[in-house]
Amino acid sequence: MTVLAFTNGHILLGDTTANAAQFTLDNGRIAAIDATGSLSPDVAPIDLAGGWLLPGFVDSQVNGGGGALLNNAITVAALETIARAHARFGTTTLMPTLITDTPAAISAALDVVDMAIAQGMPGIAGLHIEGPFINAVRKGIHDPALIRRLDEDLLAQLCRPRRGKVMLTIAPEQVDPAGLARLRAAGVIVSAGHTNATFAEAQAGFAGGVTGVTHLFNAMSPLQHRAPGMVGAALLDDAVWCGIIADGVHVAAPALEIALRMKGVDRLMLVTDAMPSVGMSDGSFLLNGRTITVTDGVCQDENGTLAGSSLDMAGAVRNMVALTSADVAMASRMASHTPAAFLGLDAEIGTLTQGRRADMVWLDAALQPVQCWIGGTTMI
Repeated sequence: MTVLAFTNGHILLGDTTANAAQFTLDNGRIAAIDATGSLSPDVAPIDLAGGWLLPGFVDSQVNGGGGALLNNAITVAALETIARAHARFGTTTLMPTLITDTPAAISAALDVVDMAIAQGMPGIAGLHIEGPFINAVRKGIHDPALIRRLDEDLLAQLCRPRRGKVMLTIAPEQVDPAGLARLRAAGVIVSAGHTNATFAEAQAGFAGGVTGVTHLFNAMSPLQHRAPGMVGAALLDDAVWCGIIADGVHVAAPALEIALRMKGVDRLMLVTDAMPSVGMSDGSFLLNGRTITVTDGVCQDENGTLAGSSLDMAGAVRNMVALTSADVAMASRMASHTPAAFLGLDAEIGTLTQGRRADMVWLDAALQPVQCWIGGTTMI
């Protein structure tokens, strides 16, 4: 048993907030919480200095970080670099994300993530495969030469039992209902993205097992008054989770507010769509042989097409508080509990409650990251 104590701050414990709390940890989990303010005299408390202790952030879309991009280095070492880069900003659980690539790369990424989880690498929950079963009309930065239909060989690869979660972003109009049914039966988390689906096609996808929407508003058929498209279908379906990139670039503040009011904090989740530039200075990197330039944290190709982001989850939380009606507790829920529920991990992570893994992030009063813990172990 180990004990962590905190004072002089805002400690988010489920739906309540305490000024001080003591956590008793057993094998990396929260065995007990004492929020009465009566701290053990033999434990030196951490002074939060008016800051916040929140559940560790959960990010379902992380392409890279710390100079590494999964597409460019499908290795355990690259996964460790990415996970460590994001832990600096409070992300304690993430889904490394492979952008549209070859079948060989998809197979390799699935195996490498299995290896990392088998080795006990902190923070890695599984693999998010974003494409290649998408619509070229809404390809964004994805390489059109690599876009393809879902075939039997790839379906078998995706449906094999894995150590972690498997998430797949598809355009529902590009995948037949039988293939979608097999994915869902195998436990694959299916999300809609890079799609030009009509409202009816989007609804059919949701009915067939699509449970999420990848970066709402971006790279999908927009909401128009005579053609509500994927955005309209996603906003209206109360059961569907929606990821959103709150960097102030991908989605304007009024659209963030619309999404928040329509979906609420239990179905709108923050994602970063992070690239290697997270934790690094401006510069450039390669994606599928193309140069992506990072200027003032914005990632673009030579045509000005956005190529992911330099956003970290602490920044996403700050932006939601600054740009919308969300308070810190609401933004925290969108960064932790909601994505954990989407991934089916909310019994393990996502809240600071008894029985959950001791994943925590300390933000200062300005919501800048100070420290984080995964399973009670300090990561910063």
